[in-house]
Amino acid sequence: MGTFIYGTNGYEIEIDDRTLAHLKVAMFSKLRRNESFSFSWQVDVEEGSGRHSIWISPASVIHFHFFGSRPPALNRAWIKALIGAANDGDLRLTAEPSEVSATDAAASSTAATVDQGRW
Repeated sequence: MGTFIYGTNGYEIEIDDRTLAHLKVAMFSKLRRNESFSFSWQVDVEEGSGRHSIWISPASVIHFHFFGSRPPALNRAWIKALIGAANDGDLRLTAEPSEVSATDAAASSTAATVDQGRW
């Protein structure tokens, strides 16, 4: 379990290391382009429930603390979905999608058809 730390007061949000790694790439991608966005998440019932939102801008102080020693393999489809959500107005934590996108699936299908045609 990692921690996303926001602001000079060090507001902390516990997030699974794998999810946090994808969130980091998505946020840095937006910030590298000088783009601001909101980031929202839900709080479990055990922690009082509810929703939180913060504004992230290139001037924001953010820190990613990973408890694991090795970075996970990244799922490009998940990063793309997180960035897309931020572009649409609110970056929200979502479940990890399958790595295979529609474009990849179509390319695999075409390659399989070509291979079958040779036999």
